[in-house]
Amino acid sequence: MASAVDRYFKITDRGSTVGREIRGGLATFFALSYIVVLNPLILSGADAAGSHLGIPRVAAMTALVGGILTILMGVWAKHPFALATGLGVNAFVAVTVATHPDVTWPDMMGLVLVAGVVMFVLVLTGFRTAVFKAVPEGLKTAIVVGIGVFIALIGLVNAGFVRRIPDAAGTTVPLGLGDAGRLVGWPTLVFVVGLVLTIALMVRRVRGALLIGIIAATVLANIVEIAFHVGPSVAPGQAPNPAGWSLVVPGLGNVAPVDLGLFGQADPFGAFTHLGTLGALLMAFVILLSIFFDAMGTMVGLAREAGSMTPDGQIPNVDRVLLVDAFGAIAGGGTSISSNQIFVESGAGIGEGARTGLASVVTGIMLLLAMFATPLINLVPFEAVAPALVIVGFLMFQQVAKIDWHDLGIAIPAFLTIGLMPFTYSIANGLGAGFISYVLVRLFQGRTRDIHPLMWAVAAAFLIFFGIGPIEKLLGF
Repeated sequence: MASAVDRYFKITDRGSTVGREIRGGLATFFALSYIVVLNPLILSGADAAGSHLGIPRVAAMTALVGGILTILMGVWAKHPFALATGLGVNAFVAVTVATHPDVTWPDMMGLVLVAGVVMFVLVLTGFRTAVFKAVPEGLKTAIVVGIGVFIALIGLVNAGFVRRIPDAAGTTVPLGLGDAGRLVGWPTLVFVVGLVLTIALMVRRVRGALLIGIIAATVLANIVEIAFHVGPSVAPGQAPNPAGWSLVVPGLGNVAPVDLGLFGQADPFGAFTHLGTLGALLMAFVILLSIFFDAMGTMVGLAREAGSMTPDGQIPNVDRVLLVDAFGAIAGGGTSISSNQIFVESGAGIGEGARTGLASVVTGIMLLLAMFATPLINLVPFEAVAPALVIVGFLMFQQVAKIDWHDLGIAIPAFLTIGLMPFTYSIANGLGAGFISYVLVRLFQGRTRDIHPLMWAVAAAFLIFFGIGPIEKLLGF
C-alpha cells in the first residue's frame, strides 16, 4: 500500500517521504486553520436587506469547501498547495456589502461566482497558462522573494511583533515595533519563544522543526491563557487590548451544529440588477483580476520553494493546478464564503518538507474534520503559527540571489514586485507593479522584442485595475 501511494504521488522521486508529507500537511493545516474562524468574522456584517450569512454556517462551509478543494489539488494536481477562502477578496466583498445600500450578500457572492466561471473558461482555453508562461524568469523569481517577505510580514504583524501605528500617535511612520515601540503582552512572548525554538531546531537540523515549533508554542499559549486570562486584542464593546491575542484566543471554543444552508444562495444576476450592467462588470473585473494573479503569484512562489519547477520555469500539471484554483472561485461564490484560492500559508508545509500532493490530502482531511471540531481550532492561536511563517519567508527570500540585478529591465520590476507585495499587503498589487514596470522599462530600453505580446495585455489590464477608482468616479459609480 505504501509503495502504491509512493508511486502515485511520486514521493521518492521528489526527494520526500510519507512521514515528511504528513508532517508538512499538518503544518499547513495549523498555519491556515485560523481562516475557519476569521472568515466568518469578516463576512458577519448585515447586507442591504438586513440579513446575515451567520457565523456557524460560514465556518462550516469554509472548512468543507477548503477541505474538498485541497484534497482535489493533492489527488489530481499532485502539488502540496492547500486552498481556502482567500483574504483580500472576502474583505473586498464585505466592505462592498457594508457600504453599498443596494447590494446584498447573494448579489456579491454571485459576482464572485461569475468571476470564477470566467476564470475557469480562461484556464480551459489555455489563456491563463499562456500568461503564466509569458512571465520572464527574473520576474518569477521576484514573485517568490516578494511572497517570502509578504509571508514574513503576515507572521510578524499578526503576532503583534510589528504593529500599525495609530494616527493619534502624531507620526508619519506606518509600522513600528510592538505597541508604541515596546513589545508587550504574553502573546508576543509566545511568538518570540516559538521563533527562537524553531530557529534552534532548524540550525540543529531537527526533522519536523516547523511543526515542533508550532506545537510547542501552542502548548505554551494555552498554558498562558489558562494562567493569566489574557483575552483577545479586540472584542465587541470593549476597548482594544494591546496585550491580547490577535486573531484566536487559545482554548476550546463553543460547539456549533454543522449547518450547510449557504449552499446555492448566490445570485449571479442580482448585482447586474442593483448596480447596472457596467457597475457590476467593473466589480467582477476587480474580483477576477485579484484572484487571477494572486493565485498565479502564490503558485509560482510555492512551486519554486518546493523545488517542483522545471529548469525552464514551468510547473508540472500547471493546467490542473489552475483548474482547481478556478473551481475554488466558483465553489466559494456558490457557497457564499467568497473565493477559495491557493493559500500562501502552504509554505509552512513546504518548509517542513512537503513536496507532493499527499501533504494536501492530509491538510484537506484535517479541514474536513475541522468542520465537525471547530472548537479544536481555537487551541492554536496565530502567535503559535507566526514563527513558521517568518522562517518560510526567510527560506523563500534566499531566491533573491538568482535575480540579475545588472539588467535594469528585470531589476527594477523585480524590486517593485518584491517591495509592493508586503507594503500594500497584496500579491496582486506587487505583480501589477512588476508587470507594468517591466513593459515600460523594456520600452524605454528599446527592447520591445523582449516583451511577450501577452505581457502588453496583462500590463494594460493592471492599468485598469489600479485606475478602477477614477474610472468608477468618471462613470458615476
